[in-house]
Order: sequence, then structure tokens, then C-alpha cells
Amino acid sequence: EILEALQEPLTGIVSAVMVALEQCPPELASDISERGMVLTGGGALLRNLDRLLMEETGIPVVVAEDPLTCVARGGGKALEMIDMHGGDLFSEE
Repeated sequence: EILEALQEPLTGIVSAVMVALEQCPPELASDISERGMVLTGGGALLRNLDRLLMEETGIPVVVAEDPLTCVARGGGKALEMIDMHGGDLFSEE
């Protein structure tokens, strides 16, 4: 029953990833193809989602370490970097 209930949402996730990959700039697509994708958030904890995405896209997929909190921690680090760089995170100076 659970697998049946998840079939439609999983198909939607795979479709959304495929569309995103098709629409990304060539240099980003090349980078993703070489380095792979990292799953984050609660959805990353769905059993075998990484394998499904890898099979459907042909791109390596890994689940982030501690996927439930990694995005929040990364956001916190970005804010720290903004503070360190005077509000310009992307400055090369």
C-alpha cells in the first residue's frame, strides 16, 4: 500500500528533476553530469530515491549527510560569509 501511495509523487519528483536538468545551462549540466546530485531534506530519506533518480537520469546521486538539517546549516554558513564579506557574498575582492 505504501509503495502504491508513493508511486505518483515519486514519478512527479523524477519528472521535475528531468525538466530541471534539461533546462539548466550547458556548463551547469556538464558539472552535474560529472559530479552528480546530492539529495537533501526529508524526501532524501525515502528509501531508494537516490537509486531511482540515478537509474532515470544516468547521473550519480548521493544522500547528504544529515539531510534534514544540512540546508539550514548551509544557510547559516552563507549568512556568516555575508557578514564576513560586508554583505556581498559573491564579491571576488
